[in-house]
Amino acid sequence: MPLTPVLTKRWLSPRSWTLETYERLEGYQALRKALTATPDEVIALVDSATVRGRGGAGYAAGMKWKFIPQAKEGEPAGKPHYLVVNADEGEPGTCRDTPLMMADPHSLIEGIVITCYAVRADRAYIYLRGELVHALRRLTAAVEEAYAAGYLGKSILGSGFDLDVVIHSGAGAYICGEETALLDSLEGYRGQPRLKPPFPATEGLYACPTVVNNVGSIASVPYIVLGGVDWWTSMGPSTSPGTSIYSLSGRVTRPGQYEAPMGTTLRELLELAGGVREGHQLKFWTPGGSSTPLFTPEHLDVPLDFDAVAKAGSMNGTSALMIFDETDCVVRAVQKWSQFYLHESCGKCTPCREGTYWYVQIYDRLERGQASAADIETLLDVSKSILGRAFCALGDGATSPVTSSIQYFRDEYVAHYESGGCPFGGARTLVGAH
Repeated sequence: MPLTPVLTKRWLSPRSWTLETYERLEGYQALRKALTATPDEVIALVDSATVRGRGGAGYAAGMKWKFIPQAKEGEPAGKPHYLVVNADEGEPGTCRDTPLMMADPHSLIEGIVITCYAVRADRAYIYLRGELVHALRRLTAAVEEAYAAGYLGKSILGSGFDLDVVIHSGAGAYICGEETALLDSLEGYRGQPRLKPPFPATEGLYACPTVVNNVGSIASVPYIVLGGVDWWTSMGPSTSPGTSIYSLSGRVTRPGQYEAPMGTTLRELLELAGGVREGHQLKFWTPGGSSTPLFTPEHLDVPLDFDAVAKAGSMNGTSALMIFDETDCVVRAVQKWSQFYLHESCGKCTPCREGTYWYVQIYDRLERGQASAADIETLLDVSKSILGRAFCALGDGATSPVTSSIQYFRDEYVAHYESGGCPFGGARTLVGAH
């Protein structure tokens, strides 16, 4: 399978995070090109490239940009526009934005400048997960370099376009990965999802038109501007073109980040990663993080893009592939994820707050061998009460591993209460997290 790195092409270069290295390897050439076009032309370019959000939802970035209301010629400018970059990477098993910001922060900054030029924003915010201290240092240094070189600040490259970038370090709440909770947190409030509508495109940060995009989505923009739509859409399927950084963790020989065209299969990715660890067999895996329905070996050849994965019964999500083998207990894995969602639930809505609590109680009984057949039905009943009824997607995500694991591994659940406890013995299950 021929692979040409795009987002990761500078990662192995000496001091890849510096402006010197970035400029030597085509850095900020896309910005110069974008500034020769009109903002609407840049929006049309990204829209034509069908850049679907790499943060998990898969919503087209260009469509988000088009929703920002623009004043007509001769009219007053109205409210200011903002760009907010969601760098609050907190999904268990997900680790692709962090290495990108560590190895190549200027690609994100260049993408921010081009995006802000397109949507007529003069201020951008990077909302960074609080635990990512090393990424904060790298990003801060890169922003300072960009200001000093004239890529940020007043009249960027003599264009008359002004832009300031602010890095905001969050407090480590998973719920702030939800875009409206992120905006509330950025404004200084408790991070909880807002009722929609209104949507951020019209009333986002400080009630102003706001674009909220993921790190990977924004970092892709310079490559699209330089390479063009035809080049970008030549990789991956027509409905999900381009490349993706797939995070492989768990029972693989060489875990890590692997960039490949959208639509690459797990079978192909395992070949790159050296396969499942020697002497063991694949049992189950997540295609897009812990909040996506589990897959099994029968899904090895499902193309990992937004539409194909959805058709197969799961979600592409954050492209976080956690690999488990026959020594792992699926019940314990889901128990650990349920504990995570209980802990990270903001408590705003009853289905999520109470449902995740009951998940944890039942899984504890299963692990102790004190459950019954009725508990499995209760898990499914609780899932129905959460799915589609929670205030945001956290509740829906919490149900995904529960219902899918019962669908594929009901016998293993039964074994837990018939054998008086977990048949896998001690706590050995590897649950991916970073």
